[in-house]
Amino acid sequence: MQQPVPEATSQRGVMSRFLDSVERVGNRLPDPAMLFLLLMLAVWVLSWALSGVSFQALDPRTGDPIRIVNLLAGESLTAFMANMVSVFLGFAPLGVVLVAMLGLGVAEHTGFINAALRRALSVTPKQLLTPALVAVAVLSHVAVDAGYVLVIPLGGVIFYAAGRHPIAGIAAAFCGVSGGFSATLLVPSSLDPMLATFTQSAAQILDPDLVVNPLNNWIFTTVSSLLIIAIGWFVTDRIVEPRLARMQVDGDTSQLPTMEPLTVAERRGLFWALVAMTIAAVLFALSLMPGTSPWRAAPHLVPDGSHPLLVAAAPVMQSIVALIFVFFLLPGVVYGYVAGTVKTHRDVIAAMTKSMAGMGYYIVIAFFIAQFLAGFNGSGLGTLMAVEGADFLRALGLPMWMTILGLIVMTGIVNLFIGSASAKWALLAPIMVPLMMQLGVSPDLTQAAYRVGDSMTTILTPLMPYFPLIVVFCQRYVKSAGIGTLVSVMIPYSIALSILWTLLLLAFWGFGIPLGIGASYEYAPG
Repeated sequence: MQQPVPEATSQRGVMSRFLDSVERVGNRLPDPAMLFLLLMLAVWVLSWALSGVSFQALDPRTGDPIRIVNLLAGESLTAFMANMVSVFLGFAPLGVVLVAMLGLGVAEHTGFINAALRRALSVTPKQLLTPALVAVAVLSHVAVDAGYVLVIPLGGVIFYAAGRHPIAGIAAAFCGVSGGFSATLLVPSSLDPMLATFTQSAAQILDPDLVVNPLNNWIFTTVSSLLIIAIGWFVTDRIVEPRLARMQVDGDTSQLPTMEPLTVAERRGLFWALVAMTIAAVLFALSLMPGTSPWRAAPHLVPDGSHPLLVAAAPVMQSIVALIFVFFLLPGVVYGYVAGTVKTHRDVIAAMTKSMAGMGYYIVIAFFIAQFLAGFNGSGLGTLMAVEGADFLRALGLPMWMTILGLIVMTGIVNLFIGSASAKWALLAPIMVPLMMQLGVSPDLTQAAYRVGDSMTTILTPLMPYFPLIVVFCQRYVKSAGIGTLVSVMIPYSIALSILWTLLLLAFWGFGIPLGIGASYEYAPG
């Protein structure tokens, strides 16, 4: 059998050296939990060093000169110990993620998500296989990381079954799952309210009364999903797959996974789960319609020109996470009972328990992030950096589009070393959101720029936790596939995403297209 053609040394040289450098630097970084512990200690030391300095910069909230609080002072250290538990419990993203995962975990572990994805892909015409696969990959974001372990290997399976190169299917699915991680195909994901809570916390460093709507980027991320699908379709069919034609599939085909058709029990379970989901959606929509609906905000909380269902104070907007929980718990339970994967209520509780067990690492990271943010925000360093940074950027006189572009590029670079979206935004938001607010840029636009930068380089870094797993998926079909193989396949996607997604955001900003519900582009400093 013909062996894969080795890549030329000249083609691999620059990229291999770059990846080696990234890997060396990244391997020297501590675990994200330890990274935030070290950052917290650095903030303490910096607050001590600057606590005696008199700054001319004025706090925009009070008009008084900014003063740095010494976090190593006795009263600060005792307050840290006394408030450690309450700071952790008050860390908003923790509850957001855990509650959403309770419902999503049931839907995943009973088999509802698996069956729904397999059914959607099995009825797709061959000529639409690529865009359908990328669309399903983007949609898998509602189940957080389910796309990595479910959709990506399925991409290889269905391409191989269709007579196409399986690594092209893996690449297309990887583009949708990871390259388009910040996109949402109509259905909001748990990432939306989680990022919004970080954004709101950072914005309140300057404006304590500012509230960020959990769906503040929903329109932009929905349109972005269409762009991701188009990019994935074109790059896969016109660039990646023709290049892979020379790469022979030499895996043991008897051991390759197969996309089994749904069993009778699975089809029946999926049907009734979707019926239950539809009925719940219709009843929910009907409950929104009356003018006296309790889902609407009270009249005195609705600004002129706003809809009572769409303002941040509306109960429906404050219930996004709870709605995600219910709308995945219900079909998950119905599917489980009908398909036979759930026998009693104990199995449902076991599914929730299993999903929470998988969140143990996130809970550890969240503890250290919460303590870091509490110290950073309480020290006054965030306010100082925002005001001084804004003055510096004003002095440069850069056009606003260049400032937005710089934020995207910076996020993309940080993304090569820190794979977690929440960890990156926890680090960047307290600095970038107040800084951009001082320049007149709304937190909504800053968050949208972050989401673009957060996705475009993830598919290139071996430091992303799931990257080695995807290499293993490739090796099932091509034994010699390695990190260089996967990176070389994904480079065209990353380039296209970096350019076109950035242009899309600039087009939204330039034409004033709403980013989402309750979102704005400008912020007027007090």
